Amino acid sequence: MAILKPFQALRPYPQFASGVATQPYDVVNRKEVAAEAKKNPLTFFQVTRSEFAFDESESAYSQKVYEQAKTNLQQLINNKILFQEASACFYIYALTMKGRTQIGLVGLSSVADYEENKIKKHELTRPDKEQDRINHIATTKAQTGNVFLAYKNVSAIDDLLHQWKDIHTAIYDITTSDDVRHAIWVIDEQKEITAIEHLFATKVPHTYIADGHHRAASAAKVFAQTKTEKAKHFLTTLFPANQLHIMDYNRLVKDLNGHSEEQFLKLVSQDFIVTKKNSPAIPTNAKEFGMYINGIWYTLLAQEHTYENKNTIEKLNVSILQTALLQPILNIDDPRTNQRIDFAGGIRGWQELVQRVDNKDCVVAFMIYPITMDELFAVADEEKIMPPKSTWFEPKLRDGLLTNLIGDYSF
Repeated sequence: MAILKPFQALRPYPQFASGVATQPYDVVNRKEVAAEAKKNPLTFFQVTRSEFAFDESESAYSQKVYEQAKTNLQQLINNKILFQEASACFYIYALTMKGRTQIGLVGLSSVADYEENKIKKHELTRPDKEQDRINHIATTKAQTGNVFLAYKNVSAIDDLLHQWKDIHTAIYDITTSDDVRHAIWVIDEQKEITAIEHLFATKVPHTYIADGHHRAASAAKVFAQTKTEKAKHFLTTLFPANQLHIMDYNRLVKDLNGHSEEQFLKLVSQDFIVTKKNSPAIPTNAKEFGMYINGIWYTLLAQEHTYENKNTIEKLNVSILQTALLQPILNIDDPRTNQRIDFAGGIRGWQELVQRVDNKDCVVAFMIYPITMDELFAVADEEKIMPPKSTWFEPKLRDGLLTNLIGDYSF
């Protein structure tokens, strides 16, 4: 069963919350970070992406950068921008985007649960990205990145969280530039804290990483290195699966592998039913894909032989596209390493695909019907690994609103 613990969050005073809150460290580039830091001196990027303070010749992964992050975090405390909660609490984090709300619980999950696969994974991690966050956590003595977990919903947990937020005032209620509302409540009464721990310990056998595989792996390795009591747990926000929304994660390819457009379409039609469209071919069902090439949209419907008698992984839409089109026709062997393929999260919409093809950045783009939570759970339960770039979750949590310290700071 799942271990979940309350913690003393490091968080901003309410009047500074909107300035401190930043996008996750791994969804922005160095130039975007620098631009944000220039206009917003409170941005938490000064902790999560402190390389902006250095010349571009300085590697973002240098020890100087991590030391600067630690200095900046202490400075935010010294300047009374951030403070630490007086006692260990849980926090409710509600995200609202386009009229849809998902309500999560912020607490500390157990490294032991992660190592024993009670926290289930569905992605491989990259050693370089892991090492970056290991160095960041080990140097700053802070877990600044939230691991986004899902669990099969439990009505008693839903009821408790709804009841609390209905009779208490949110400590933060801000709307970010992407028009997402972030509201947070603090659960600071021992009766409810104990009830939450008990519910997870008795009703939730497993949790699943939705987003944050590198953050979770890094936290586990920091504990393995340090063996300190405070590093035994790591910062997580847990959402019931029935409230989550997975968006498409689309593919763009830079060339047709030597084929003419006519040859390419003929090859595609061997495994897909190809239909020209007069409007964006947004997939509406599994086994259906949208394709944009040379100013024209097509719907691709996978023929049955591409997925019949296949295992859980092979039946996924991303797998069908890979094994029936990208690999055999376009010679995209490994999408993790092949430089001829790029990816676009569904939050950018079909317009991103059109723009990049029309601008000759890529030759052909594919929209993929999103993976479902049931498919994600099935893969994780079988202890298998999703193909790369399979899931895109929106909306995303903001860094800086709740941080877990695993070392000492001066207050």
